[in-house]
Amino acid sequence: MPAFLRRYKKTFLITASLFLVLLSGMGIGYFSSHVWSENGKFETFCREIFKKEVSENMLTLHYSLAHPEKEGITRPAPVLGTVSADMSDTYKACENHLNKLKSFSASRLSRENQITLDMLLLYFHTRLSLKGNELLEEMLSPSLGTQAQLPVLLAEYAFYEDQDIADYLNLLSSVKPYFQSILEFEKQKSQAGFFMSDATLDRILMQCKAFIKDPDSNYMLEVFARKLEDYGKFSPEDQKKLLDAHEKILKSQVIPAYQRLIQGLESLRGTGVSSRGLAHFSGGKEYYEYLLKSQVGSYASVADIEKRLLSQLSADFKSMQLLLRKNSALIEKLQQNPEIFSTDPEQILQKLSQCITADFPEPPSAPYEVLYVHESMEDYLSPAFYLTPPLDTGTPNVIYINRSGRHSGPELVSTLAHEGFPGHLYQTTSFASCQPEDIRYLISCGGYVEGWATYVESCLPSYADNFIKDSDAKNLSSLYWLNRSINLCIYSLLDIGIHEHGWNQSQTARFLRVFGIQKTDVIQEIYQYIVETPANYLKYYWGYLNFLDLKEMQKEELGEAFDLRLFHQKVLEIGPVPFPVLYKYMTQ
Repeated sequence: MPAFLRRYKKTFLITASLFLVLLSGMGIGYFSSHVWSENGKFETFCREIFKKEVSENMLTLHYSLAHPEKEGITRPAPVLGTVSADMSDTYKACENHLNKLKSFSASRLSRENQITLDMLLLYFHTRLSLKGNELLEEMLSPSLGTQAQLPVLLAEYAFYEDQDIADYLNLLSSVKPYFQSILEFEKQKSQAGFFMSDATLDRILMQCKAFIKDPDSNYMLEVFARKLEDYGKFSPEDQKKLLDAHEKILKSQVIPAYQRLIQGLESLRGTGVSSRGLAHFSGGKEYYEYLLKSQVGSYASVADIEKRLLSQLSADFKSMQLLLRKNSALIEKLQQNPEIFSTDPEQILQKLSQCITADFPEPPSAPYEVLYVHESMEDYLSPAFYLTPPLDTGTPNVIYINRSGRHSGPELVSTLAHEGFPGHLYQTTSFASCQPEDIRYLISCGGYVEGWATYVESCLPSYADNFIKDSDAKNLSSLYWLNRSINLCIYSLLDIGIHEHGWNQSQTARFLRVFGIQKTDVIQEIYQYIVETPANYLKYYWGYLNFLDLKEMQKEELGEAFDLRLFHQKVLEIGPVPFPVLYKYMTQ
């Protein structure tokens, strides 16, 4: 017994006894309701999965947690890892997780834990369905490939403490072996007849060459210098040493890694087939269905998806015709790009956060900033994107805008709504305010995330008077959305045509010409992009249609009791899950 307790033993004997009785009562209640309960065991298991998955590589960990040690997680080696077609260990882990998940009694779990259980069951089951088609995976693509995303992820690698800077420099040093493993994977694809077309290869090589074109003025040098200065914890002399070390690693490791990647890919030229969809490859249709489940979160049949798309396309054309019949001048006004009250992104975001509150819950208080894509990457990155913050800090929330897109008018408002309020930033911070299990941040659903951000674009006509300087503001916004919806629907139908039905470029051209798209170079670019990014458009548009249909179902079921704001609140609280899970818990 410690000395300080021994000294006051008699004085506090009765008090201590009463305290122990109280503590025992509280403890038994707590342990029986939580630690020893199904909920407690389930949450412990989820925490174990999270710790394992999040620490698989340093990039995943860093973008998930700013201070992993505070969460009891040891940092892994600061390397990018390797790419391999051998996923036997992954499949074994998935089977083990599934067996454990099936052992939990769903009826004894809280609603929140039931949602997580259903999500995880689908997630691991879907990962197992990749078996046999691993070589159809593609690490490299002109728009969404590793070679395009890695410089951005490294450039935006935040410095919270000194260790982060050391980790960042080590990650740069690991680019060469990482790219070498990707090359080995591409060689396996080539031998199996799955290598990319020369047209795709040329686009990737052009991008890689642009990144290494001028080593002395590579944008990563400029970004690193700015971040060091902002970090503010080093003397000018130490900053100079770090800048020199960074430049040395960039020139001796990163740029040579890209050069080797270029050379290695060039040696495989001609081993792929001409540009074509997944339907032309062995196992391609099965892999396409896997992407619809894993990337889009949809478990509907391709035939049902196609039928729904055609129905929406017809409805949107009718709505557009009706709008123009009432006011034929709208189309000319829209083509002239209606003037908006402000072109300042932060002012637009501020206005959006205020005017949506009639239909959406009050946005959580979360700081954010708008930054611009570095000019050296403008040709290869999305028009805009939102960078999610680490879950243990909730900041920074950053929206990037690609100025090469020259956003203006309704397009600028739509883009900022998609990325900001009530889109990605709003959805992410709203879900975080519900304090979900950490595993929910790590295992998400692209169709929910992008579908929600596309769905909120369709809501903008209700707020058009706040942004467009025209008496026809609402109708102009409606026309803009209908045009965008039709385009996204056409591309989604093309995605199915190319990857499920095996359409070639000629068949694609015939389909597009029905909608007035005649230019050969435009048709070729659309075809090539969809070939390189299977299921990508469906994340946005099929995701949007799921939210739209779910809303209509709820309206029909609830009648006058339907509350749009409450509907949005329920969707946000459930959070990013595959659509079967979302429907289940929205309709309970």
